[in-house]
Amino acid sequence: MWVEILCGLVVYKLFRCFMYAEDDISDVESSDTSAIFSVANRLEKLYGGKAYVGLRIPDADTGSRQNIDIVLVSKGEAVVISVKNFHGFVSISADGSWVCQGEGRHKADQHPDPVEETKKQTKVLESYLEQRGVALPEGYLSYKVILPNPRSCTIHSSYFPSEVITHDQWAELKPEPKSFLPGWIKGAFGGGKKEMQEFIHQKLNFILSTAPMWDRLELKGNKYVIGDFLEFKGKQEDVKALRNIKRSKVNRLVIQKTSMFGLAHSKLQVLYSPRDYRSEGASGSEWKEATVRSSTEVVFQPVNSAKVRKFKLASIISMSLSA
Repeated sequence: MWVEILCGLVVYKLFRCFMYAEDDISDVESSDTSAIFSVANRLEKLYGGKAYVGLRIPDADTGSRQNIDIVLVSKGEAVVISVKNFHGFVSISADGSWVCQGEGRHKADQHPDPVEETKKQTKVLESYLEQRGVALPEGYLSYKVILPNPRSCTIHSSYFPSEVITHDQWAELKPEPKSFLPGWIKGAFGGGKKEMQEFIHQKLNFILSTAPMWDRLELKGNKYVIGDFLEFKGKQEDVKALRNIKRSKVNRLVIQKTSMFGLAHSKLQVLYSPRDYRSEGASGSEWKEATVRSSTEVVFQPVNSAKVRKFKLASIISMSLSA
């Protein structure tokens, strides 16, 4: 009998260990952020180029920052993309705002015109790039709004501006190796010199890779959360082991398990790369490591949430920190 009880406790502990990730993220609305990353990944696979996600571009006119979902960069062109993960029937009202009637909801949600919002973001980005020494040729930078949710349905699709990519259109996009996002941009360069194109392309990638961004968590279950990393919580020795992980010194963490079975607390190996503004990443020899308990937590402030969240390290695959 005691053997059965002991075995039951072991199984329960293992179950809790494997289920930590689900417990931690069950109350987090990460679907919108995950949709943004899904769109970015698909665009890179379809058309190449580099997608920059979760930018926070300073707006010189207002003194605030414009949040930009995605900037997709390829040679000769760049696109500012706003991802709206709406589900239900989507229509445009007389004042230009968007109305979304979700499934099972009696009251429709009203949203400011996403096209106008994205147009404003594009202007702020263009001004920011000029301040950092890059004046883009006319037609180089454009903008789009994508509705990727398969549960969205646009009413009177012909009424939507050409900058809007409905779910049906999104699902039908095909790879075009010789043309980056065909039909999205008009006359990107107009016959500019190849050397100038290459210079702008390299400069644009450098500026966006060093631009302000949200911190991001990649969670198990193909989920993402963006916001501000605040601190680590846990046993004193574990927090001390992670004391060198600061945004001024580190740009990325990867979490790996070191032990999974037995009655002892499982341990996690935290690999982190020192920040290097001269390159986008760190080589294998530059990674440092720390070993901590799986009960150690990351305290995180998600975007558009008034509540500070705690995530078990066991539920996290990686974390990226903005400078």
